[in-house]
Amino acid sequence: MAVPARAADDRELWRRAAAGDRDAFGQIFDRYSDSVYNHLFRRLADWSEAEDLTSAVFLQAWRRRAEVVVDRESVLPWLLGIANNTLSNTRRARRRYDAALQRLGREVVPTCADHADETAARLDDERRMAELRIAVDRLPSHEREVIELCVWAELDQQAAAVALGVAVGTVKSRLHRARARLTAQVSAPSAASTTEAAGTGGSRGSGATGEPRASGAREA
Repeated sequence: MAVPARAADDRELWRRAAAGDRDAFGQIFDRYSDSVYNHLFRRLADWSEAEDLTSAVFLQAWRRRAEVVVDRESVLPWLLGIANNTLSNTRRARRRYDAALQRLGREVVPTCADHADETAARLDDERRMAELRIAVDRLPSHEREVIELCVWAELDQQAAAVALGVAVGTVKSRLHRARARLTAQVSAPSAASTTEAAGTGGSRGSGATGEPRASGAREA
């Protein structure tokens, strides 16, 4: 992924943020919140939970702003690494909570908010991403991570290595194996649908066809 021109001053913005400049951190949020949200949505296939976790990621990033790793003037790989950790921690906490309820003999009943303004496009995004996740979830976890970062988040291998905290060669070999497994799993017609879903499903500011979405996604 080529580093966009607008990312050239990430290092300076984060230097100011680390010193406590909230306006500088706000510019980082405006620049990358959509990318973080899209990454989380493609892992969760749930837009509401992706919204909530995006906020949690940037709260954690603010708390850890002195630890940032800037990759070629971009902080996005570091933010996606925080997103992965935040999602893993949330899932572990949820499993512990569910287990505690079951030990108490209580039935776990999922709650559903009344989203009056939920659109058909979002429901379709979630359906397609749920189908896509079935195929990707069959991969070993370390291979799944590189697909999520290199294919869905469009990071190059070096940036993915920063996000995962591993060597570039490790990312390269995992990506090669993951693609081979997916090719063996998915037929050609399904692969076309998978590519379409991976490229468009859930992206902020666009519907399933790439047209501007009339309502729904929170503006960054």
